[in-house]
Amino acid sequence: MTVGIVTDSTCDLPPEVTQELGITVVPIVVISDGKQYRDGIDLPRAAVYQRLMADQPTSTATPSPEAFRQAYEHLAVQGISQILSIHIATGFSAVCNVARQVASEFKQAAVTVFDSRQVSLGMGFQVLEAAQAAVAGRSLGDILEMLNEQVTRIHTYAVLNTLEYLRRSGRVNKAVAALGNLLQIKPFLHIYNGEVFIERFRTLGSAQKRLEAVLQASQPLEKVSLLHVYAVERANALMQAARDLLPGGKVWLTEVNPAVGVHLGPETFGFACLEERG
Repeated sequence: MTVGIVTDSTCDLPPEVTQELGITVVPIVVISDGKQYRDGIDLPRAAVYQRLMADQPTSTATPSPEAFRQAYEHLAVQGISQILSIHIATGFSAVCNVARQVASEFKQAAVTVFDSRQVSLGMGFQVLEAAQAAVAGRSLGDILEMLNEQVTRIHTYAVLNTLEYLRRSGRVNKAVAALGNLLQIKPFLHIYNGEVFIERFRTLGSAQKRLEAVLQASQPLEKVSLLHVYAVERANALMQAARDLLPGGKVWLTEVNPAVGVHLGPETFGFACLEERG
């Protein structure tokens, strides 16, 4: 491998995939009741959302600069001279900024930080493609060109059960959240190229129909992953309803990382997709 790949745990790739491709994953930090946990290592994601639903103070934090430094050193000592560090969109987290700070000071290898402009497996698809290209011996320039093109074909969609968790995180004000809960509004989010677009539906059923319609309109697709925040039944229902629209091969059913999930809230569900090249 000529290029080493680093990412953070918000990519939501299965551990067996990251291990097989030699991807170095820096875990985000979950803070619950004053204690710090490494995402997916010290505290299962389901436990994070159970605490959130029980009104236990739960939040997340960006990994420390030292965590990134150790990740880069891990590859440098293996003789990797070029490192590509791919992270969650800067509009959602400070992860990229911390990675860039460390990269600018790191001397053992050249580190390039790439803003995925996505979340969850919208980012994970990029990490996967970059790692496969690196294993195949592709150059850093080729991989970056591929990623910049791929960003334009990736979309992430989600239906939220409530605005309450966005209110708690400060992403919407209290009055808007109260109105949304009063009217039982189901926010529908579309994340594309670092931007968030919002629609509103009065019922969960109408929001799910919108998800199915978007999945139909997005055809043909290269990859799809069903996503959820402590809502595996709803994600499974979407998979069954849309099974004829899913591409061949394995379709992941993934619990979203806490860095995103604590803002969206439990019972959120949706999908990330990579459109085929036109």
